Amino acid sequence: MTPIQYQECIEACIECMNACNYSYVSSLKEYDLASLRDIIRMDRECADICGFAIEAMTRQSPFVAEICRLCAEICEACAEVSSQNVHMQCQDCIEACRRCAEACRLISEAVAVYA
Repeated sequence: MTPIQYQECIEACIECMNACNYSYVSSLKEYDLASLRDIIRMDRECADICGFAIEAMTRQSPFVAEICRLCAEICEACAEVSSQNVHMQCQDCIEACRRCAEACRLISEAVAVYA
């Protein structure tokens, strides 16, 4: 696959990374941090793996399928944890995570077929 074929997934990862970072920073400003601990942790994990997936696709790593599969799993877990919260930043993060998980799964499956 070429970087152009990865473009939709890269864009979904960027959107997710930004939404998770925004949720992370916004959650740190909330009064009851203890109740947001799991969300804050997952936001950070998700943003980091999205960044790593972007880098892997950009440099056409031979491990793109595995990295995108892991990214999808972490995005799904982040969406699940974030769904336990009513804050607006969490709702935006949930949607971005689900879109990113879907895009990463498509790339992971496509790369695995061509490998």
